[in-house]
Amino acid sequence: MADLMRGAKVLVVDDEENISFLVASALRVEGCEVATAATGVDALAEAARFDPDVIVLDVMLGDIDGFEVLQRLRSDNVGAPVLFLTARTETSDRVRGLTAGGDDYIVKPFALEELLARVHVALRRSQDSGVAATRLQVGDLVLDDAAHRVWRGDHEVMLSATEFKLLRCLMSNTGRVVSRGQILDHVWHYDFDGESTIIESFISNVRKKVDQAGPKLIHTVRGIGYVIREPS
Repeated sequence: MADLMRGAKVLVVDDEENISFLVASALRVEGCEVATAATGVDALAEAARFDPDVIVLDVMLGDIDGFEVLQRLRSDNVGAPVLFLTARTETSDRVRGLTAGGDDYIVKPFALEELLARVHVALRRSQDSGVAATRLQVGDLVLDDAAHRVWRGDHEVMLSATEFKLLRCLMSNTGRVVSRGQILDHVWHYDFDGESTIIESFISNVRKKVDQAGPKLIHTVRGIGYVIREPS
């Protein structure tokens, strides 16, 4: 773990000083370079200055909540993985955070060892995606990972951050059925204990945007998952 963590830049955003201190201290012991912020406004400014590799983001901040902070980060083209840190335990809150484009959701109270492990996983996934193919194509559907853009024929398809990750997951496995569990792992990096209604919702949204301009590419394999195939 230490090799990947050493030198990684992590932004910790939490308005509870004791939690911020503990998390930052643990990350520094692992060799990370750490910056901290106590408000959403400060987090946005620090992200622009610090250019973090990973962001640990509290949901319940004093000015703007973590969900709004994430939306603003993404609109500012900050692509670092975001790990939500929160006392909220309701499934609806977890779904909201992950569908907003978050990469993980850690509930307080938490073990520092677990948080460090999840930061490590986020760094590894980010590193792995950096060496992956940047351009994928199925029929006339093209996904440019580096530019974060998608086209169906001559028409550009506008996708949210999570929809983009879902489509990339399917296109990276063209012709192979991807199970719901695999989608949860690769898109949200989170275990919903079997709850997968979130997947159906996002598949439906992606289909409406991708398959409306040509032959159907995304298919459901009942009881298993989904597959994207070259048009017949």
